[in-house]
Amino acid sequence: MTVAVFTFVLLVGNVLKEILTLLVNRQASLATVAEAVGLLIPFVWVFALPMALLTATLLVFGRFSADQELTAVRASGISLLSLITPILLLSLLLCGLSAIVNLEIAPRCRVAYRSLLYSLGAELTAAQLPAGRFLKERGHIIYVGKNDGGNLQDVMILKQEEDPRDTTTIRSPRGKLLLDATNNTITLQLFDARSIKIQDGRVMLSSGDVTLPEFELNPGRKGRRPRLSDMTYAELREELRELEERISLPLSVNLDPETTPQIQRRELEKQLGDLTSPVRVQIHRQAAFSLACFGFALIGIPLGIRMHRRETNVGVGVALVLVAVYYSFILVGESLATRPEFAPHLIVWIPNLLFQAAGVVLLWRANRGV
Repeated sequence: MTVAVFTFVLLVGNVLKEILTLLVNRQASLATVAEAVGLLIPFVWVFALPMALLTATLLVFGRFSADQELTAVRASGISLLSLITPILLLSLLLCGLSAIVNLEIAPRCRVAYRSLLYSLGAELTAAQLPAGRFLKERGHIIYVGKNDGGNLQDVMILKQEEDPRDTTTIRSPRGKLLLDATNNTITLQLFDARSIKIQDGRVMLSSGDVTLPEFELNPGRKGRRPRLSDMTYAELREELRELEERISLPLSVNLDPETTPQIQRRELEKQLGDLTSPVRVQIHRQAAFSLACFGFALIGIPLGIRMHRRETNVGVGVALVLVAVYYSFILVGESLATRPEFAPHLIVWIPNLLFQAAGVVLLWRANRGV
């Protein structure tokens, strides 16, 4: 029941924001709307399954404890650990289901959903430089952390020359996108950019504003890469492998020690490593999400027993607070995706470790009657 409720609630937000508008404007038929809703269901299950298990656990064990059934079970010689074993096994089964959904089904459905919206003309921002996606054009690899109406943040660029050992990396905290809709081209203006260029084994550093040449942009072409958040696990691994291969070339150059101080070498390694950080964050986020059900079950059982309440609204309220705490770490990790010095790919694992450790301690205390 909780899976159905949370799926409905999460679907309503997407339907009202994107699909209902198309239906009102007669851009989509009822059959198209039904198809879009069906494609959204696996995507919302990424969030609905862990939230539903946590809520159900709190409600069941809160009522179980409030009705003194736990006391009766203990008086019958059954330990709490024996009692909750089926719940823990269920949570592990849901972890397996979540892994299938998170790593494969949901990303593919999300890509199909976005393609459906694009075919209906709903994605107006598709003509601009997409955020959260690697754009590969004319020897450039461009990544933009955020694109707010052409105002860019966290821009990273890797440019390869005719000699693959000669490269230029550019990192800029902010920039501006200039779109020429007539010629279907874009121009990037980067502010306060830091550039590192390798040429003939020498490293040259520079800083200041940079304007890149025009790029042809055709987001509707076949074979375009989806956003990192919409890639399957296998696609993310392939994307990471390709980036590491491109990065390994400039790092393997025998730099002249007299003209390349060690500090410049470290700066080069850091700037090249920044480019792979967003991919690593998405890989670890998908894996961490897949184990959320187990952590939620571990902490939900003892909290439900301690709450000792029959009211449904109390259990739902506690579940929402725990969910907010859990996903806040995920949001922090994703917001720091372009800052590898903070290890954002490890931050997304903190809520799992935190909830599982707290759940084990609380279960141990509850089993001893503390």
